[in-house]
Amino acid sequence: MRYSDDLIEEIRLKNDIIDVIGGYVQLKRKGSSYFGLCPFHNEKTPSFSVSPSKQMYYCFGCGAGGNVFTFLMEYENFTFPEAVKSLAERAGVKLPDLEYSKEEKRKADQRSRLLQINKEAAKYYYVLLRDHKGCQGLEYLKKRGLSDETIQRFGLGYSDKFGGGLYKFLKQRGYPDEDLRESGLFNSDERHGMYDKFWNRVIFPIMDVNNKVIGFGGRVMGDGKPKYLNSPETKIFDKSRNLYGLNAARLSRKKNLIICEGYMDVISMHQAGFNHAVASLGTALTSPQASLLKRYTDEVLIIYDSDEAGTKAALRAIPLLKEVGLSTKVVNLKPHKDPDEFIKSEGSKAFEARLEKAENSFLFEVRMAERDYDMNDPQGKTDFLHYVAGRLLNFEDEIERNNYIESVARVYHIELATLSKLVGKLALKGAGIIKTKKPKSGIHSDREKESGTDKAQKLMLTWITSYPDIMEQITDYISPDDFTTDLYHKVAVMIFEQYHEGEINPARLLSRFDDSDETRKVTALFNAVIPLNSDAEKMQALSDVICNMKEHSINYRSSRLDPTDMQGLQEVMRDKKALEQWKENGIRLHISFD
Repeated sequence: MRYSDDLIEEIRLKNDIIDVIGGYVQLKRKGSSYFGLCPFHNEKTPSFSVSPSKQMYYCFGCGAGGNVFTFLMEYENFTFPEAVKSLAERAGVKLPDLEYSKEEKRKADQRSRLLQINKEAAKYYYVLLRDHKGCQGLEYLKKRGLSDETIQRFGLGYSDKFGGGLYKFLKQRGYPDEDLRESGLFNSDERHGMYDKFWNRVIFPIMDVNNKVIGFGGRVMGDGKPKYLNSPETKIFDKSRNLYGLNAARLSRKKNLIICEGYMDVISMHQAGFNHAVASLGTALTSPQASLLKRYTDEVLIIYDSDEAGTKAALRAIPLLKEVGLSTKVVNLKPHKDPDEFIKSEGSKAFEARLEKAENSFLFEVRMAERDYDMNDPQGKTDFLHYVAGRLLNFEDEIERNNYIESVARVYHIELATLSKLVGKLALKGAGIIKTKKPKSGIHSDREKESGTDKAQKLMLTWITSYPDIMEQITDYISPDDFTTDLYHKVAVMIFEQYHEGEINPARLLSRFDDSDETRKVTALFNAVIPLNSDAEKMQALSDVICNMKEHSINYRSSRLDPTDMQGLQEVMRDKKALEQWKENGIRLHISFD
């Protein structure tokens, strides 16, 4: 399933990347590019660049990069077709109906049917809540203080006490058992056949960011077990990659988002006017959920239950949120257990005040760690301060580290000079450092060490895309076959094709990569800086890269050459002789790098 390359290129050309990204990020012109604070990781100095000439963006801090389609995919969590559709609408381009392969059509049809089943189920539960059969569920919600408007806004419903109502309802609408089984809404066994998974429960529809029902949560009426039951994983529902309430919270335009534990916490906060609250779906916060939050905010307030379990959940969540570049704070609800209880007892203004007084997450972690030490014992306090000093070493920015040292010294009544000296002493010893991953974008991939050969091939691609006019002479020395690293070979083939077609266009090339990690790596090729000033320096560097690449290419082909391949052997011998001449006499390049 894919639109034609020509149509994709038309849409890209009609959506200037400066205009599109400028709607999300404040950009300022600096030379030939625009710069702003990266929307994919937390930073104080702008390292996010957008090039109008290349129609590409790249962050020199976290490595996020791509073209206008990639930006929407990363920022809005769109699929590629969704990004194409959004930008087509923005540019007034009419999209044709897509042609599916047989397998793509089967998967798309199945997904469509499952979404339709969930939509019908949500309607069924919603209507039943208002029927005499749902009076117990409606009474429960009213006792929890929910208004009719809130119940309607979240589409809350009820599943009756008998386990066959929804199954019968959907069968009457013609849905086959195979699809109903795939929906996750039913159980089956030999004795009972297929029957409703949810019964005698208040139902909470779970929606994705596009307001499509992808699953359900159910709270049992009475003392049944489990108290809360969620839909299983299905073709349309991955609980580790979705958040309850995000479809509404992402539109709140608040300066942060609130992450809490349960459905009722989210609903009660939204009803009280705090419509930027979301919750994980019956599990601890996951890395994909943290990345999803990063799409819509730079700061997250953590509001978990004030008991020991809630404290542990907060301590697990903080590093996950920091890893994707989110600033985090922890809200103290004591003496109340959760947001719902707090708001009912003290009201919205008092809750707003607690949000404003949210504790810095690092200081929260330090305060929780304090419980493991006997602060009345000199040795216990010494051990604690050494632990804190070790944690302070994690702040690479000197100004940030000094600010935290000052805060810790003030909170724990320690001489600032003494704590600073301890941190410095540990830094010299390399002791007490807790290694953490640097914040990255929502795209996670460890940067591997590059060999000299990889660097040469990468640099050659940077030269070509930075100075397209050099291709006329480069083709006398280098071909795509000289790029032996898989990804770089793939890119080189595309660039040489573009050259022979009359135009090197890196932004168009990016649209042909489906893998987000590959896209990030390829974008880095096109945005690397060549730190040379004079044409003579650039000419020498380019000549060195050509020789380096050719030498490796010869060795690479020789090691894989079939002894009976006389033509291949002749080509290798010819290239060896040419390389010797290049090294002896120099490569004759007449290039202007303007």
